[in-house]
Amino acid sequence: MKKTIASFFISCCVLIQLHAQDQKMNSFINALMSKMTIDEKIGQLNLITPGSDIPTGSVVSSNVEKKIAEGNVGGLFGVIGTEKVKQAQDIAIQKSRLKIPLLFGSDVIHGHKTTFPIPLGISCSWDTALIRFGASVAANEATADGLNWAFSPMVDIARDPRWGRVSEGSGEDPFLGSAIATAMVKGYQGNSLADKNTLLACVKHFALYGAAEGGRDYNSVDMTKMKMYNEYLPPYKAAVDAGVATIMSSFNDIDGVPASGNKWLLTDLLRSQWGFKGMVVSDYTSVGEMVNHRQGDISQVSAQAIKAGLDMDMVTEGFLGTLKKSLQEKKVSISDIDRACRLVLEAKYKLGLFEDPYRYIDPSRAAKEVLSESNRAVARKIARESFVLLKSDYKTLPLKKTTSVALVGPLANDKNNMLGTWAVSGDPQKSIPVLDGMKNVAGAGLKIQYAKGANITDDPNLARQANVFGLRVDIDKRSPDEMLQEALSIAKNADVVIAVVGEASEMSGEAASRSDITLPASEQKLLKALYTTGKPVVVVIMSGRPLVLTGSIEGATAVLQTWHAGIEAGNAIADVLFGDVNPSGKLTMSFPYSVGQIPVYYSQKRTGRPIDPNNKFSTKYLDAPNEALFPFGYGLSYTKFVYSDLKLSSNTLIKGQIIEAEVTLTNNGPFDGAEVVQLYTLDQVRSVTPPEKELKGFQKVILKSGESKKIKFTLSEPMLRFYNADLKYISEPGAFTVMVGGNSKELLLKDIILK
Repeated sequence: MKKTIASFFISCCVLIQLHAQDQKMNSFINALMSKMTIDEKIGQLNLITPGSDIPTGSVVSSNVEKKIAEGNVGGLFGVIGTEKVKQAQDIAIQKSRLKIPLLFGSDVIHGHKTTFPIPLGISCSWDTALIRFGASVAANEATADGLNWAFSPMVDIARDPRWGRVSEGSGEDPFLGSAIATAMVKGYQGNSLADKNTLLACVKHFALYGAAEGGRDYNSVDMTKMKMYNEYLPPYKAAVDAGVATIMSSFNDIDGVPASGNKWLLTDLLRSQWGFKGMVVSDYTSVGEMVNHRQGDISQVSAQAIKAGLDMDMVTEGFLGTLKKSLQEKKVSISDIDRACRLVLEAKYKLGLFEDPYRYIDPSRAAKEVLSESNRAVARKIARESFVLLKSDYKTLPLKKTTSVALVGPLANDKNNMLGTWAVSGDPQKSIPVLDGMKNVAGAGLKIQYAKGANITDDPNLARQANVFGLRVDIDKRSPDEMLQEALSIAKNADVVIAVVGEASEMSGEAASRSDITLPASEQKLLKALYTTGKPVVVVIMSGRPLVLTGSIEGATAVLQTWHAGIEAGNAIADVLFGDVNPSGKLTMSFPYSVGQIPVYYSQKRTGRPIDPNNKFSTKYLDAPNEALFPFGYGLSYTKFVYSDLKLSSNTLIKGQIIEAEVTLTNNGPFDGAEVVQLYTLDQVRSVTPPEKELKGFQKVILKSGESKKIKFTLSEPMLRFYNADLKYISEPGAFTVMVGGNSKELLLKDIILK
């Protein structure tokens, strides 16, 4: 009772303190806005870029300094480094009438200058504590470099690996995606935005962008509300519940209305239903692109966007150029403009910029924090946890440090592709390639020879597109056959071959959709030739998406999926290849057998004619399986984990009570290791068709060789709820199946009844 009273008292004190802080902020902003002209208010809604090294879009802003001095800019992005940030902030503080400070944003997607693995890779760690810590490290480094706003996390559910931007998200599942969204928001924003080492998070792309038709970037999206609420909206909602400060609207349309001008999305759902109190910014020129959506001219779409609930216009300058006239013509109201202006100013206030516009500009801190050894150590750890062992003969790996290695492949000694896509601030030349990493980790006892063996691609057109931000695909002056023969000659004299292949970093990411997601033909030819040597071949795959590996890896003794692993890629890969770290990553996105299966994901629904190999008239392909080559949740280890003895504390779940599910996990192999234990459920009878299974829990467990541990999950009635056809969030009494295992396919099952 005393603890309850004490907790209640503390909660009341916190609420009183927060209310007082809100009152103080409101008073300050009211006073400031009373002094602002309509032009200055509209100016706060303008987010622009001076065009330096911007990795998205083709439009840059003009007359930036003049616009800042005239109070016509609310924030900048693409300005990185304390010196450049200070120059821009000086203009706002010293030359503009009201001295309103600027926001400084950047695409801190997977680390700042210390680049972590791509987000899809990070998600494969299934370690939300590590993910949150990584986001806090990124925030600390970015703020030390002058930034206060990160356009991250991307939380779009994605089930089509043709879409290049799957690299930026956390895969196909809303439960896991929600957990990661929460972790990243809390990592970026910390306990207080007023702290100098935290920044505004910006969840994107709101909403449904991951379901772009055909996996083609910037394309249309069309889905039912029920699918939205059950499968695609949960990670955005989780980010809002975690307190995300800002949200970015997406490029796509929703129910026929572009997201940046969609009132149902930005006001009815986001603000009225979910209670979001922060600022909404458009994606790059997405307001102007509403003209291409045939919504009207720039004046019409700008008015539509602000009335829908958009607060800040990125780069288009449609707000800046048209809103004053639209106000005079009564096409928008002063309350629309005041709402947006207030939310921009509130973001600046919460960061402490009005108190100290230069709080993020400290060259001495930048010198200490940016690219520090401790940050690189975090990048290395995250990378090691993100790798997924797809195939193993349990003999070849881990390698001995005295073995003779033939290291081949176009990505084996290549700094340019280690960072991956969306490494906006990263320097590829500071990355560690695999060749260096293997030497660093194994030491002098390693006998290693290197040969490129093949180009990433021999196609000059694909190379040209991949090289848009610098050299990523280097087509060798030697002939493909000459390179291949060199690789075969060193392979014949080695104990083991390590072949490092995959995509160039810019073959995935924004504007990098691919209709053919197999390994390039040049790399397939190299692998098939290496298999004929009779030597064990370990294939290391770097990519920004799940690839179609059918026909490419059958001859491999082991396959390690490393994604694009960041600045410490080579060291981290060597840590795993030599067994200093046992791989524990699990896939967060299914790998298809063929492109023709897409979308393939674990939680698909059963049809009225389930697959039956003995019945022609059942749902199946004539030339491929229905299932994934490697399913969601899948990942091997150097050791063997065995699941047994699934028990439930009761076979009946009553609302308001819980059931405990317990499974025994045993490490039956020769190495210590970590395993991600996964809990799924199936609603056996439902008023609307259910998925075949849904993830409802996971735990990452470390076991020593020979050790067993009982793993427990708690199951409650709210975990079995769903949105029905009326968009009511309910559960329905009846039979359910509880499933526990190491991936979405291999599971132990028990049935329960919900009453």
